[in-house]
Amino acid sequence: MLSAWLLPEHIADVLPAQARQLEILRRRLVDRAQGYGFELVIPPLLEHLESLLSGTGRELDLKTFKLVDQTSGRTLGLRADTTPQAARIDAHLLNRDGVTRLCYCGPVLHARANSVAASREPLQFGAEIFGHAGLEADLEAAELALDCLHAAGVKPLVIDFADARVLRGVLAGAALDGPALQDLAQALAEKDVAALEAFTPALAEEARRALRALPRLYGGDEVLAAAARELPDRPMVRAGLEQLRWLGSHLRRSFPDLQVGFDLGDMGGYGYYSGPRFSVYGAEATDALARGGRYDEVGAVFGRNRPAVGFSLDLKALAEAAAPEPAAGAIRAPWSEDAALRATVRRLREAGETVLAVLPGDQPAPQAFGFDRELVEIGGHWVLRALEGQAARGAALAPEPSR
Repeated sequence: MLSAWLLPEHIADVLPAQARQLEILRRRLVDRAQGYGFELVIPPLLEHLESLLSGTGRELDLKTFKLVDQTSGRTLGLRADTTPQAARIDAHLLNRDGVTRLCYCGPVLHARANSVAASREPLQFGAEIFGHAGLEADLEAAELALDCLHAAGVKPLVIDFADARVLRGVLAGAALDGPALQDLAQALAEKDVAALEAFTPALAEEARRALRALPRLYGGDEVLAAAARELPDRPMVRAGLEQLRWLGSHLRRSFPDLQVGFDLGDMGGYGYYSGPRFSVYGAEATDALARGGRYDEVGAVFGRNRPAVGFSLDLKALAEAAAPEPAAGAIRAPWSEDAALRATVRRLREAGETVLAVLPGDQPAPQAFGFDRELVEIGGHWVLRALEGQAARGAALAPEPSR
């Protein structure tokens, strides 16, 4: 018999030190997004399945936990991504004519883990811009993603760009059905040259040459120049390359330490993204810390197919990559019925201090709370005193005489 306290695979409790780090990051990222004019929304964890899977493709379907609503008999899903919910809110609850910027932060659940080490319960932070088809919105989404990672203390950063239109332009007119396109995009994302060759007999010679070139078109600005020579000169391909060049140049100006790269064969999320997409990495990381791009079809199922661009990240993964946040410092106080002591404790807490009243018989672990001061009675007054080995942190509140 399994122990009652064991959790499912890839599900874990968040213990105090990590929870404190996550909450600090959550506040910091929400504040950063609100500084850009994004409004915070909190969608429900549970929705009708067709709403959760709008325009997202098969990958998200496989990740979504499904259950039957005992009230209506309809199939419900536990969200695996918050973007479709933000699109629903934009389309049917806010229903604004102009640009809408929304941000969110909350848990999502995955029926399948993304990797051996990944959690099936990420804490997803994201930001979405609805209603603007211009490249300016794509730039704002990428800038906010970078600013959020900087706010978490992750530097230097690497951003890799791709564009779904490049492959669509290359394959224009090819007789490939939906599943075949998805398999081809997957082979490109994995740079599986042998698998790509299986698709070439169905393509024209120009498309065959381009398909063979895409897996090696990754690197710096030279990639865009090489792509202009080796890929077909078609409107979708040309627009994708020009817009990637524009985005890269603007981000370098705003973030001088940023390394900008391009991977034109990376077609992850091919069925979801409709234009430029990006992944942001720490300098030594192998997994992206943030992913985003343009996905103009996300609102189609809601009857309001507005342009959309944004990004998301897993706050838990970000916390592991970020520099640890030092404890803010706490005050240890004795428990007593003394009115002056209790009044002093209340005033310190109202001033934003953490004051732990040591209950009778308790010996709290100093490392758990970061005690650096204590309340002691000196000359009939309750005053703050730095603990041994700790520098004093500011003056005490006006002392009250003990009674």
